[in-house]
Amino acid sequence: MVRIKPFQGIRPPKEHAAEVASRPYDVLNSAEAKAEATERSLLHIIKPEIDFEPIADEHSEQVYQKAVENFAAWQERGWLCQDEEEHYYVYAQTMDGRTQYGLVMCCHFEDYLSGAIKKHELTRPDKEEDRMIHVRNQKANIEPVFFAYPDHADIDAIVAEVTTATPEYDFVAEDGFGHTLWVVPAIYNERITTIFDTIPALYVADGHHRTAAAARVGAECKAANPQHTGEEEYCYFLAVTFPESQLRIIDYNRVVKDLNGLSEEEFLSALEADFAVEKLGAEIYTPQSLHNFAMYLGGAWYSLTAREGTYDDNDPIGVLDVTVLSNLVLDKILGISDLRTSKRIDFVGGIRGLGELQRRVDSGEMKVAFALYPVSMRQLIDIADTGNIMPPKTTWFEPKLRSGVVIHSFK
Repeated sequence: MVRIKPFQGIRPPKEHAAEVASRPYDVLNSAEAKAEATERSLLHIIKPEIDFEPIADEHSEQVYQKAVENFAAWQERGWLCQDEEEHYYVYAQTMDGRTQYGLVMCCHFEDYLSGAIKKHELTRPDKEEDRMIHVRNQKANIEPVFFAYPDHADIDAIVAEVTTATPEYDFVAEDGFGHTLWVVPAIYNERITTIFDTIPALYVADGHHRTAAAARVGAECKAANPQHTGEEEYCYFLAVTFPESQLRIIDYNRVVKDLNGLSEEEFLSALEADFAVEKLGAEIYTPQSLHNFAMYLGGAWYSLTAREGTYDDNDPIGVLDVTVLSNLVLDKILGISDLRTSKRIDFVGGIRGLGELQRRVDSGEMKVAFALYPVSMRQLIDIADTGNIMPPKTTWFEPKLRSGVVIHSFK
């Protein structure tokens, strides 16, 4: 069972929502953020290194303090305002004509520590520490995490009722994705909270580092408070939680700088031990099913289909195509055993399209590219439920949540 609650959201006035809301901190570098940030953009709060000339070290104390100053300034200027009552919110995202509806809520840090909020990826200590400093300094969750929950008809009915009203925000961001927000009337608060008390688990879709950081801050605050009850505002952190059936994971692909000393002919010959290899030509090829891969090498696209017996469909990790590719190609042939540390490999989100893989190989930057069939939500949930961890760079969710649509403070 999971504990959630409504909260007094801090959010922009309607007329500033589209400008304040920004892409998340981790999808653009500092130079890109500086170029993209307008006067009221939340990027000044989540990537405040852009306010220094030249751009400052994002992990420096002056940058962490600038984040606090900017958050306070945005509230003083009326660019962020706190709601007077506690609410849940419905946040809808539209991409390519498909809309997904999430509930904005606060989740309890102890559910993460106990495993009621389930993860499928490992976190990096340095990134976790960076996010924790921001949360601790701000006493706020500036950016939400992205969760999934098992579909529930009663929640669907409430969302359907709420979204018949005129939304508070409704804008299309520069990437063409739509973002719409409704403030859920407080009369629904108890009903929503009670329903989620019957839901066995939530699943981290995107935002593992932010979730871990929020849980660590909650544990710190608990340890510092002798009168801790578990109901304090610091126990809760910001999440947007979607029904699992509405979410789609897109492909997360790989590009490699060299063939580990092999010629193209030797590499293709080595692949044939574990794959049916078919040369297709110059037209971009998209993987058609699980265990079918697209490869771009030497100006041509290939279809690679893993031979039976080279994978284990009964193993939640072994069935993943990232595992198959890592075991049979990256490690076995190319000598890349640690995807987290190797400098010979890079990862390309499917949102960029397979043409980006071809471009990076044709430019000479990379030697070979691999496109993978996307992981399903069911695979993600099976892995989380069995306590397993996915290999690095397995899932890519789109559209990303906009940061600054709603903020949670625990001051």
